Amino acid sequence: MLRIAIAFLIFFSATAMAAGDPEAGESKASVCAACHGMDGNSQVAQWPKIAAQHEGYLARQTRMVRDQQRDVAQMYPIVMNLSDEDIADISAWYASQTIEPGVADEALVEQGRNLYHGGNPDTGVPACMACHGPTGNGIPGAGYPMVRAQHTDYTADRLQRYRNGETNEDDPYSKIMVGVAENLTDAEIEAVSSYIEGLHRAEN
Repeated sequence: MLRIAIAFLIFFSATAMAAGDPEAGESKASVCAACHGMDGNSQVAQWPKIAAQHEGYLARQTRMVRDQQRDVAQMYPIVMNLSDEDIADISAWYASQTIEPGVADEALVEQGRNLYHGGNPDTGVPACMACHGPTGNGIPGAGYPMVRAQHTDYTADRLQRYRNGETNEDDPYSKIMVGVAENLTDAEIEAVSSYIEGLHRAEN
């Protein structure tokens, strides 16, 4: 089933918008800097780091918020009047930046590593690396985002939302994540989120 989903999403992502201009995006990104930082490394753990994130992923997520397919109340007023070109340029700018490394809680590393790389066969939780790669760099061609070095708090919140069944309108990726997260425990979410924040030493 996972292989079928990946094949479908590779086709689905082929409809992505044209690449943006990072130089044009630098000035346009000022509207995003209050939450995400001018270089994409947010200083508040509830807002995601978006530096070095795949350009296509950033653009698609931003368009979904603008078009009210994804509910992010704090972000919508900022992006509601952005054009597709604006979004493409801003996404290109942030994709060109360097993500700052994070640190995992050593007490949670073993459990987090096991979940990330092997999942939990007893409860049907798949390995995170199947879609996000062994070093957390994602699969750009299939639309799966980079997750390495992301804030623990942000990742944990997203996983809890997925576990609770939250999806985005007409978004097959969020539906896949609901299936992935539905059997995660609170302790597993805490551990794998912490591990992901510290996942930055190895590069693809």
